[in-house]
Amino acid sequence: MTYRIKVPPRTLPVGEEQLVSGLEHWLIGLKSYRWSLIIGCVLLFLMGMGLWGLFWYEEQNASKAQELEREATSRLFTRPSNDPQKAAANLKEAIALYKQVLDEYPRTPTAPLVQFSLGNAFLQSNDVDSAIEAYKRFTSTYGSNTSLLGLVYQKLGYAYLVKGDFDQAAGAYSSILDMPGAMNRDYALFEVARLEENRSKPDEALKHYQELLKTYPNSPLTSEAAVRVKVIEAKKNPEPAPAPAASAPSKPSKP
Repeated sequence: MTYRIKVPPRTLPVGEEQLVSGLEHWLIGLKSYRWSLIIGCVLLFLMGMGLWGLFWYEEQNASKAQELEREATSRLFTRPSNDPQKAAANLKEAIALYKQVLDEYPRTPTAPLVQFSLGNAFLQSNDVDSAIEAYKRFTSTYGSNTSLLGLVYQKLGYAYLVKGDFDQAAGAYSSILDMPGAMNRDYALFEVARLEENRSKPDEALKHYQELLKTYPNSPLTSEAAVRVKVIEAKKNPEPAPAPAASAPSKPSKP
């Protein structure tokens, strides 16, 4: 008995008619969603244009803020020493320009520097209260700007000293000590120590002076701090007064 091997039918390649049919189906599907695709492309285009417009607007504001800041700083540092009226006018104009930047461009990268400069300008005009307000506004609005924050607290402490508010001054300088990366911690240590010394707290003053000497040996304030340490220690441990010399017995008078 003979057996016949069954051979599976050979699959024929896809014909051209089938390819055309698949392309037509794809085109028909694309055509049915054409409005959705068009709307999506338009929305993407509008979003891109909106982002570009926002970046362009912020760049323009930043440029204008920089121009005003440069002009204000120029007025501040070009006050003639031989013309008090002109110097006062320049200072007033600088303050007005700094205020303009903060009013019109408060979120630009230049604004934190302008806020600090405004406080300095008020301080130079002897308007201590306005200077304190400007420095405090910096701490509340631009407190994340650590590169300037230490200097702001230093100026704030000095303004409180000028005003005679020693407790607030000590608080401002102590804020610098709470900033590990502050570049002026040596200055803050010295000022806090001096304030504690003036408030008759020699132990606290001595602690801050010694920390300054230990942590910042290359600071220009170390020599004066070392002198103050010796003065405080001498007051705490006064040397006993030398005993008076015994007087020689007097010779008896001749009869």
